[in-house]
Amino acid sequence: MCVNESDRRAGGADILAGHDIGDADEHSAVASLIIAERDSLRRFVTGLMGRDVHAAEDVLQETMLRALQRAGRLDVHERPVRMWLFRVARNLVVDHRRRDRAVPVGITAADFAGTALEHSDDHAGLVEDRSVLLAALSTLPPAHREAVVRVHVMDQTGADAAAELGVPRGTVKSRTHHGVRALRAELARRGVDGVAA
Repeated sequence: MCVNESDRRAGGADILAGHDIGDADEHSAVASLIIAERDSLRRFVTGLMGRDVHAAEDVLQETMLRALQRAGRLDVHERPVRMWLFRVARNLVVDHRRRDRAVPVGITAADFAGTALEHSDDHAGLVEDRSVLLAALSTLPPAHREAVVRVHVMDQTGADAAAELGVPRGTVKSRTHHGVRALRAELARRGVDGVAA
């Protein structure tokens, strides 16, 4: 089905009005309307995203994919497809900006300064131990990793760690317990001597 410019601007409802078409034909007609909006949607998204052409293309593709997946469920008789497409695209742009703006929270290597790991005469062994520990810690879920590091590496009390994390003390105890258990299993899997799973 070919969609002309006046049908596209009208939202497509008049294309389907007065025609006795089956579900497959209606799905095809709606898909044609969606594809006909691609260029105007690209301009809209590019305007919102600025110079990040690749991110704009990602948003456009995700919008088109969602629309084509829902083509059979979109009600073009009540609301133009264009309105739905532009709303989805705008929401995806907002999600993209929020994701880019998010600051990851967690433990960094600088947090280990001044702890028990720093006091050793064997600097090569210290580097190796730290490397193995960081690799094993990275396999833990973030909540468990943070609790384990705060309590066992940074020597914080459970109450202090709970206050800094903004969670109840029992939650810190639970996360620490499960984190240490998973950490032991990971270190044993890596073949570290003296660790029982």
